[in-house]
Amino acid sequence: MHAGEGLRTGDGMVDKGDVAWMFVSTVLVMLMIVPGLALFYGGLVRAKNILSVLMQVLVVASLALVLWVGYGYSLAFDGGNAWIGGFGKAMLAGVGPSSTVATFTQGVVIPELAYIAFQGAFAAISCALVVGAIAERAKFAAVLLFAALWFTFAYLPLAHMVWAGNGFLFKLGALDFAGGTVVHINAGVAGLVGAYMLGPRIGFGRERLSPHNLPLTYVGASLLWVGWFGFNAGSALEANGVAALAFANTLLAAAAAVLAWSAVEAVLRGRASMLGAASGAVAGLVAITPACGTVGVGGAMVIGACGGAAGFWGVNALKRHLRADDSLDVFGIHGVCGIVGAVLTGVFTAPALGGTGAADFDILRQVGVQCAGIGITLAWSGLVAYLAFQIAHRLRGLRVDHDSEREGLDISAHGESAYEI
Repeated sequence: MHAGEGLRTGDGMVDKGDVAWMFVSTVLVMLMIVPGLALFYGGLVRAKNILSVLMQVLVVASLALVLWVGYGYSLAFDGGNAWIGGFGKAMLAGVGPSSTVATFTQGVVIPELAYIAFQGAFAAISCALVVGAIAERAKFAAVLLFAALWFTFAYLPLAHMVWAGNGFLFKLGALDFAGGTVVHINAGVAGLVGAYMLGPRIGFGRERLSPHNLPLTYVGASLLWVGWFGFNAGSALEANGVAALAFANTLLAAAAAVLAWSAVEAVLRGRASMLGAASGAVAGLVAITPACGTVGVGGAMVIGACGGAAGFWGVNALKRHLRADDSLDVFGIHGVCGIVGAVLTGVFTAPALGGTGAADFDILRQVGVQCAGIGITLAWSGLVAYLAFQIAHRLRGLRVDHDSEREGLDISAHGESAYEI
């Protein structure tokens, strides 16, 4: 389920409460990007690179929003075939204040412009997430070129396949209420490909590349949790019981993940860290995203706890095994926890486990469908990311030179410094 199922224009009742909730939800998703994600990432890099990360998140998100209006919304949700939409609503042709789209309730509609803005915020944060994997060494122009290509050829087809009524994965029965595959796995695998293609930062594995300001990261994680209520509960498109379920699940899954990550870290390392707890919150939020509107609160807490434990594994053991300098653990958290959440959606949506699935819900079949969605997302996003980075490399070059990286991207790329020395 997601907003894409309801993209049918026509007459119906517009409820001002639903419209107000969609506006609030869109603002909350934007809060996740700037300042939330920007500060979360900014605190994790070294002091000489914080402005470059803030800049990349802001400008990449802005680029995605402009492209969304130009052709993204149309290709994601307007007509087309099982793989991609059409150009019928490029530059929002035919869309005005009176245009509406249907919600999940028969006869209830919301303004199409509100829906476009909400979905545009999703596209923006998806592109911005990838920035964390290649932080502290990528050329600004290359980041923007990659973002435009990946948005066009990876995000839009997957959004259409999963959420549009005629999309391949939608018709297959894949469950992704708010973006486990479309946003998190999609961005996670793209980030991992980027980390491999740019290579490790200078000193990786030999020097301390520690976060320079963990309080900023804490603030960023906190804003992400707050904003995620719009991300998940807003995907119900109405201010109703489904939104309330998604809202409660978002609250509880993140809390369970904080406890799980902290417990695992305390057992394995002898102490629980603030960075671990903050990362655990994000891991739980990622994991519950595809399931938030279809599982019960008990299932949400189990999914959140599994996400917290899986995230700890992803940024530690798996990262060492992959030998990729995924600077800010985009794949370790968003990729890994997105996969965990997508699979467990197929389990806990079952009514016997407190979910909202139909009486004949088949866990094994649904898990198989979920795995198909995961596999298609990993393969398609990985391929598009590789080609997009190759194009960016050939046209602009991917990585700054040695001296610029040593000096820091704040000065070398933007001519600014965050802190007086």
